[in-house]
Amino acid sequence: MGTRAPRSNPALTAYVLHRYDWSESSLILDVFTREQGRIAVAAKGAKRPYSQLRAVLLPFQRVTLTLGRASNPASDSEIESLRAADFGGGPSMLTGAALFSGFYLNELLMRLLARHDPHAGLFDAYAATLDTLGSEDDATVEAALRAFELTMLKEIGLLPDLSVETSTQVPVDPDIRYSLLADVGVTTPRSGEPSVTGATLVGLQAALEHGSLAALQHVCAGAVTELKGVLRAQLHYHLGSSILRTRQVMIEGQNLER
Repeated sequence: MGTRAPRSNPALTAYVLHRYDWSESSLILDVFTREQGRIAVAAKGAKRPYSQLRAVLLPFQRVTLTLGRASNPASDSEIESLRAADFGGGPSMLTGAALFSGFYLNELLMRLLARHDPHAGLFDAYAATLDTLGSEDDATVEAALRAFELTMLKEIGLLPDLSVETSTQVPVDPDIRYSLLADVGVTTPRSGEPSVTGATLVGLQAALEHGSLAALQHVCAGAVTELKGVLRAQLHYHLGSSILRTRQVMIEGQNLER
């Protein structure tokens, strides 16, 4: 019998979420893959001036990764070594305000998504949302961001059924306003709490169940301002902090322009 050839690792479709310096010539990458979820990868030699990886391993750019044997920088056995990376097609790099929005999505994924927890639907929503961020219509971008936040919360099990009051399981009334609280669910709002109509909640739940990102964005577009407050409170609870770093940078930039 002949010697069996070693099995090669399948290629992964991915986006680079963040890059960390490992050494003078190498990087550790936090990447979001469709097949394996969020993983850490060591890219040896990626910082060298002549490395072809420099132009490939950039945020918001779809790439195809092939991994090699497990690496072990900083004694972290979860970090895998990169064998090859190729441009996977897609739109050009984000710029301006879209760049901040893109980094906001990346920060959400890094802070809320556990490693090696694949979510193909969330990956597809991320890719589609990146395509939308380049729109010149601010309302379209805001609706896309709210739709992604909802998709992510649902995918990782942090979003209740929006069509019923959580404590009673009674269907929401389309004409009544409700709050969405991380520790309570859908409930009657108290004074000063962000709220949305029952009709909006029913529409959001239907779009989420159907799996249509376009339909979800359409519902979000009709209640962008209200949803922003509702979802910000929800995310801050799960993140354990009042403000994300990317949002803080955006606020500081806006203040400088005034």
